[in-house]
Order: sequence, then structure tokens, then C-alpha cells
Amino acid sequence: MITHRRARAAALAALLVVGTAVSTAAPAVAAPPQEARGQSDLRFATFNASLNRGAEGALVADLSTPGNAQADAVAEIIQRANPDVLLINEFDYDAEGDSLRLFQDNYLSAPHGDAEPVEYAYRYSAPVNTGVPSGFDLNNDGAISGGDDAWGFGLFPGQYGMAVYSKYPIDQDAIRTFQNFLWADMPGALLPDDPATAEPADFYSPEELAQFPLSSKSHWDVPIEVSKNKTVHFLVSHPTPPTFDGAEDRNGRRNHDEIRLWADYIAGGKAGSYIVDDQGNEGGLGRNELFVIAGDQNADPNDGDSTGGAIQQLLESPRVNTASVPTSTGAIEASELQGGINLEHVGDPAQDTADFSEPPGNIRVDYVLPSRQIKIVGSGVFWPASDDPLSRLTGVYPFPSSDHRLVWVDVDVPGGGEKH
Repeated sequence: MITHRRARAAALAALLVVGTAVSTAAPAVAAPPQEARGQSDLRFATFNASLNRGAEGALVADLSTPGNAQADAVAEIIQRANPDVLLINEFDYDAEGDSLRLFQDNYLSAPHGDAEPVEYAYRYSAPVNTGVPSGFDLNNDGAISGGDDAWGFGLFPGQYGMAVYSKYPIDQDAIRTFQNFLWADMPGALLPDDPATAEPADFYSPEELAQFPLSSKSHWDVPIEVSKNKTVHFLVSHPTPPTFDGAEDRNGRRNHDEIRLWADYIAGGKAGSYIVDDQGNEGGLGRNELFVIAGDQNADPNDGDSTGGAIQQLLESPRVNTASVPTSTGAIEASELQGGINLEHVGDPAQDTADFSEPPGNIRVDYVLPSRQIKIVGSGVFWPASDDPLSRLTGVYPFPSSDHRLVWVDVDVPGGGEKH
């Protein structure tokens, strides 16, 4: 798979060097500057920035001084997109919050070329399930060891974590986390089945299910105070990839149900009544609450390996505003130049948010989804075409920043937009 990726990247790079023409729409600005927005418009964004490392403490070490090339590229993308509220997926968690602070101080606060610093006065991160040993043989390979036997795949606790950066105050006392909510406590959960037995939903033992969390990382409801009297619930997560399993589809089913948690949460009422947060509080959002769902959902509505209907649980929710789908010209170009399975996809390549090897190829997995009451005034994916100087930030494999692209949505929140 890696060899195939390198071959595709080499072919793309060669085509770009000789200036091969590619049929795309007229080049678009990757992300309009903040000054172009209305005074009350807010920009929410999600970015799987691949700021994960192979050893505990390595990200803190990389961010402790300026000059890490990948962190520089990620920071410049964020500066140019300039979101007001940002989720970063695959940002290793440390209990002291050092990586959270160092990325701000040494990278986001430092100009990159003509990209001005961006300051986030409010930040949040919390423990995740990735890399936390389960004590069980979860993949049934006969041994209890390695990342595949952690509650979420990871080599150490906190790997592939999450971070929220905001220019608006975070109501810390009202944050809800769902790291410990049990998968088996979801009514009608798609628990994986061992096809070699007659018993249903028995891939995991009763002892494993008694401790098995639904969330592979965590689910957080982070209330953002966008004005003195208006709060937007920033609902963030990073469901497991629906791959790296077998006929039991344990990861695909978990991915589906991780997405379902937010669908039930925003539905509220009876649909979300089973949900219990880590503080013991029950239920979902109130019907009139404003929210923005953000994150790498690892599910495309048309292509890829996700369990059927996974992302449709959000895209078809009557509480979600899907009036504008973020797009880019760079995604169209990459699909055409790379070819292969991309040419067989059903979905519009302009909507792709990740440049993956085959399978599944380039697909849409990163989402920013406001509630129905919030008006969308603009959206996009930071994926510049090759003739844009900023394409150096996204590039081709091996990527200078990440294999995912930053996705942003500009919204007009009723009564919002007053920084304080």
C-alpha cells in the first residue's frame, strides 16, 4: 500500500514539474482571510493535523522549540485559514498540557512568511482512550499486547488525542466528556459478531464488554461562549477508522456507533436519554441548543469502507444544517492526476478532505456541521491546486503537513460574534 502511495505521489510530482494541464474549475482561494467575513461571522474548523508521534513525550519535545518543519506547515495552514474555533485531531495528549501551550507559543504565535500569528486565548484537551491498555486480548490474536489491545488503537496513552483552540471563552464548568461511556450501554449497538459461532454479537466477551468504551478517543461537548448570552456547543470526536479488522467488522461497527452517539445526542429527548457523561449526567442536548459537530469521522457518504449509513446519521439529521458542502479545487486536481480508484468513486471529488492511499483513495472524512438554526455563509477545504503557491503546505506524499486537509465553515450565529 505504501509502495502504491509513493508511485502515485511520484507520478503526480512529475506531472506538476512539466506543467501538465489539468481540467478543473477556476482556482479558488484556499480560505478567505478573516477580514473578508461579516463582523458577526464565526469560522469553525477541523483539522486532522497528524501531530502524533511514535513515543510518549515526543510531541512535547518537537514543539518545545521553533523549527519543526511539520509543525510549521500545520501552523501556517491554521494561520491562513484563521478559524475562530478549531478542533485538531491526532494531537498527542499530555496531562500537563505542555503540547497544547507549546504549539501556541512556538508555532501559532510565530509568523510564517506573510501569514500573521493567530492567538487562541482559550484551549482545551483531556484524556482519551487511545493507547490505554485494556488488559484483554481485544483482537483475539492469542496475546495481550500492543496498540490493538488498547481501548483505542495507540502505542501509549494519549497518542492520537484531540485539542480545541478558541478565540472565544470556553465554559469549562459545563464541558461534558464521554470517554468512559460503555458501547454495550447504547441501545441497539452494532456490537461485532464472531461469525464462527451461533451466538450473536459475541466477538467480545461479556467481561470485555463490561469495560469496553464506545469512544476510541473521546467525545467532548465543549461549550463556546460566542457572546455574553449565546453559547455554541462544539461537539468534537474522532471515530476509529472502519478498517484494520476482519469479517466481524469490529472497527467499522464501532465507527458507526461513535458517529451515532452525536446523532442521538443532538436529537435529544428519548433518543439521547441513554447517554451518560463521565460526570454521571444523563441525556443529550436541549432542542433549542446551538451546536457545531466537528472532527475526522472516518466515514464518507458514498465511498470507502465505512459501515453502511454511518455518516448519513449526521448528514440526514433534521437538526443539522448541510446547506453548504466544503470543497476545494486541489481535491479535484489530485483525484484526476492520481487516478486509480479515485476515478471509480461515486462522490464528488471536490468534496474530498483526505489524500489516502488505495484503498480507499481520496475521500470525504472531515466535517464541520452546524445546527439547523445557524446560517452557513461560506465554507471550504484548505487544499490549494498545484498552481497556487500555498500548495507547498499540503503537497504530495510524503506530506509536509498531513494527509488530511483543514475544513472550515463560516457561520452567522444568532446573537453571536462578540469577542470578550
